Amino acid sequence: MEIKKSEFVISAPHVSQCPNDSKFEYAFIGRSNVGKSSLINMLCNHKGLAKTSSTPGKTLLINHFIINNEWYLVDLPGYGYAKRSKTIQQKIEQMITSYILQRKQLVNLFLLIDIRHEQQAIDREFIDWLGESSIPFAIIFTKADKLGPVKARQNAEKWMEQLKDRWDELPPYFITSAEKKTGRDEVLDYIDKINMELKA
Repeated sequence: MEIKKSEFVISAPHVSQCPNDSKFEYAFIGRSNVGKSSLINMLCNHKGLAKTSSTPGKTLLINHFIINNEWYLVDLPGYGYAKRSKTIQQKIEQMITSYILQRKQLVNLFLLIDIRHEQQAIDREFIDWLGESSIPFAIIFTKADKLGPVKARQNAEKWMEQLKDRWDELPPYFITSAEKKTGRDEVLDYIDKINMELKA
């Protein structure tokens, strides 16, 4: 798939204020500082599309971007940012949960994981919750350029292997680097494939 056009549409504080149409939605989520904005900009080939910041935890709303006038890319707030107040953290978790569980247009969620780190409990709990809630999702490992291809693949395989204690069938995963555009074609082809299947 080639992204020819990507535009910001709306930032919504609640799922009820998201765009009122039937276009498919692909949402991106991960812990703060996982490189979500950089990845979105890399996928869309549009540097300033999602706001990148040196301060993690900046995304506090549900951000919709329209892609090729056909489908939405949705940038969800990061979870698990310790410097937020409890009240704001709970509000964000509620926003994320209601979007994921209630949004009928959501066809796939991409969960971003920093490939350099061991499996964290917060990510694992989120994955298990997605499985229990029957949400279709794929894992995107980010920042692969920080490790090199062999180590990146080993880390990703080890991470996925650890899911087998509870998962019979593992979700799809992609290894990416916003810096080197690694994994861009694979992620976009995956979205294209789902779009084709849903339209068929």
